[in-house]
Amino acid sequence: ASNVGIAMGLSGSDVAKQASDIVLTDDNFATIVKAVGEGRRMFANIQKFIQHLMSANVAEIVVLVIGLAFKDNDNHALFPMSPPPSESNMREPPRSAKQGLFSFEVVMDTFVYGLAMGALSFASFSIVVFGFNGGEMGSKCNNEWSESCEGVFRARATSYACMTFLILAHAVNCRALREPGWTIKNLKTLKQNSMLWLSIVIGAFLVFPVIYIPGLNHSVFKHTSMSYEWGLVIAALVLFILFAELYKWIKRRVMKPLHLEANGQLEMDIMRTYMTDISNQDSVIDDDRTVKERK
Repeated sequence: ASNVGIAMGLSGSDVAKQASDIVLTDDNFATIVKAVGEGRRMFANIQKFIQHLMSANVAEIVVLVIGLAFKDNDNHALFPMSPPPSESNMREPPRSAKQGLFSFEVVMDTFVYGLAMGALSFASFSIVVFGFNGGEMGSKCNNEWSESCEGVFRARATSYACMTFLILAHAVNCRALREPGWTIKNLKTLKQNSMLWLSIVIGAFLVFPVIYIPGLNHSVFKHTSMSYEWGLVIAALVLFILFAELYKWIKRRVMKPLHLEANGQLEMDIMRTYMTDISNQDSVIDDDRTVKERK
């Protein structure tokens, strides 16, 4: 009649363990309280993060949609927030009418990149704890710093730095679904988006106060100063960039080209006509400017 069946892992019988939903490996009922608390903490944090992310997106959508009502002197929509488009924005083929915001490729990329970043961050944590500190887990290292927690605090700082730099690097990956993001040619195009560079630089610098400011690192973030661990962070960053480029290369070879996923030849013809008109208009404008300058 209970909601969940619990069996003892050490002293319990095999029949009881097979019939139960939860097996206490240490035969300690206090573990149930700790497990429930940990589960509630994880659920609440994920819920808060999703709420924050989605609320921010809704706010941006509201501002951008309402902003369409404002016109400049040329009768063009005046955006309250104007993220710069990519250089190939109007050269890409039209999307299929059946394709939603979360296409199969976007969902797949989300999990592939997410799993790669998570695996590298967790690997850095494990290497510091088990490789450099002999697997010493300390005591009450989630609450306060002590000598026994030195390895855990170093590992936590390493994992945090690794995750932060990987997320910042991933911003470059997200500029294009399949095109390389880390070639010299594409990195040069980032000059059109100076705010992205500024955000990456600021985000990178904010890592250091969290790790090195005394009191803030131990008491608030449960970190401690790093030294040789930066080698792991750099290695993880290089591995992630190589993985991302290899993953995009495989997609370009295996997946159907984007222009074949378009809605049909009619849309492609319209896009070509549009781009031709735009080019002609730009040429006329340039000619007019030249004539005015000569006058």
